[in-house]
Amino acid sequence: MPEKFLLQGPQDARFTILLAHGAGAPMDSASMTAAAEALASVGFRVARFEFAYMAARRTGGRKPPPRAEMLNPEYEAAIAELGADGPLIIGGKSMGGRVASMIADDLHHRGKIAGLLCLGYPFHPPGQPEKLRTGHLKELTTPTLICQGTRDEFGTREEVLNYDLSGRIEILWLEDGDHDLKPRKKISGFSSADHLSTMAKAVKAWAEGLPSSG
Repeated sequence: MPEKFLLQGPQDARFTILLAHGAGAPMDSASMTAAAEALASVGFRVARFEFAYMAARRTGGRKPPPRAEMLNPEYEAAIAELGADGPLIIGGKSMGGRVASMIADDLHHRGKIAGLLCLGYPFHPPGQPEKLRTGHLKELTTPTLICQGTRDEFGTREEVLNYDLSGRIEILWLEDGDHDLKPRKKISGFSSADHLSTMAKAVKAWAEGLPSSG
């Protein structure tokens, strides 16, 4: 059984990034681990945690995820338990980032977080582009960076460019990336390592521009 938090990166880093997992894979999945390692490599302290339904899968049956908004209190509890020193960025992979996005503004207004980082935001369920999960993103006031593959089945570049999103949201498009940000090298010329490196460097540059970093 993993610890409550999986921690990587320098303990005295200026920024801590707290990441939650996606709906179907745990905090120590290959994609989550690769993203955390990339962020730690550029100087972030990275903490990963698991929602209770996912943690329960390690000792019992396969519990389905609850509705995303039902996980908001768990995310807030993880923030309190982590007790990060210095500026905190919250976010996660897919559903984890979506949950963070729903609690971000209240926390940001209270000075609890510096920003929001979403790795592959689930703008809509695959194959159901009419079921948008963007309502709260229109009025978002928290500085936000979304790292999205251009062929992500949860929201391609062509689809997302037509959405009404807050001006506080920046999107890093990773060419030919899927929902795990992975490209097809023979088609794009990029490897997964290339995209993870680009992602990490972009997050670092974005974080350095946040108000609380001054």
